[in-house]
Amino acid sequence: MLAVPDATTLLDLPANPRPAGAVCEMIRAADGVGLRTAHWPALTPRPKGTVCLFHGRSEFIEKYYEVIRDLRARGFAVATLDWRGQGGSDRLIEDGRLGHIADFSHFARDLDAFIRQIALPECPSPFFALAHSMGASILFAHLAERSPWFERMVAIAPMIDLVGLPPAPRLIARSLCGVGLSRRLVPGWSPKPVVLRPFEGNPVTSDRTRYAHAAAVAEAAPKLAIGGPTIGWVRAAFRAMDTLGDPGFGQDWRMPTLAVLAGEDRVVSTLAAESFVRKLRATRAVTVPGALHEVMQERDGLRDRFWAAFDAFVPGRG
Repeated sequence: MLAVPDATTLLDLPANPRPAGAVCEMIRAADGVGLRTAHWPALTPRPKGTVCLFHGRSEFIEKYYEVIRDLRARGFAVATLDWRGQGGSDRLIEDGRLGHIADFSHFARDLDAFIRQIALPECPSPFFALAHSMGASILFAHLAERSPWFERMVAIAPMIDLVGLPPAPRLIARSLCGVGLSRRLVPGWSPKPVVLRPFEGNPVTSDRTRYAHAAAVAEAAPKLAIGGPTIGWVRAAFRAMDTLGDPGFGQDWRMPTLAVLAGEDRVVSTLAAESFVRKLRATRAVTVPGALHEVMQERDGLRDRFWAAFDAFVPGRG
């Protein structure tokens, strides 16, 4: 494991100001991996509870400052973390520029540590989950097997399957990992931070300004950002998605859940997410037409549709 320098701080940039009142802490998962966390109090004396915010692949806390401000303006406290291997949390391989995980079940250790060391002792209840892409798939897999900590969950563009991917990469990733290449960069990808790719043609947002916010963080603190995934990450992701896609998965799911899908998603499959939602009890989906993958980072009109759906669903009390 490799620690990220200055991981206990949160960047504060003129173009992307840090919300006031942040408490940034490093905690340790059960296997010793260091995790960067942050939490903010509600802006009201009687908070509605705490929204626990879970990121997608390659993301970091600073990318969600605007979302955190939006949630606090709604009367919530907010708590979040960087998953192992990205942001300010420990890297898992020597080349810290790459996104790597051996098995998605390891992320459950991060979730457990975060809830037990940050959310439960330091934040007001009740708790609500707001999870994007990979973060949503992690929560679906982990919470299906135990009593949930959360009253409700909002899953944005959940990573149930990838767009237009044939079966061959699954077999190739398995074979390459079998000969010891799990920590190698996926061919065709770059170790350069994903968020530093040009805005034109990007598959995640149509909002140039919000796209630039994440790029500014990576330019100011390159150690927080990661580039392409390793072959091992790809194999682990396929395994996780295959589990979620199994027809028998989620038979005991009971937590009220709203899936917010991106109508123009070019990263994860909206069709697979729709099929996944149909088999879960207490779960429904809404689609934001015209939105790319990162709905919370989209232009104002599309974000407004997301927040309208969120406000109608959370906290879910009269």
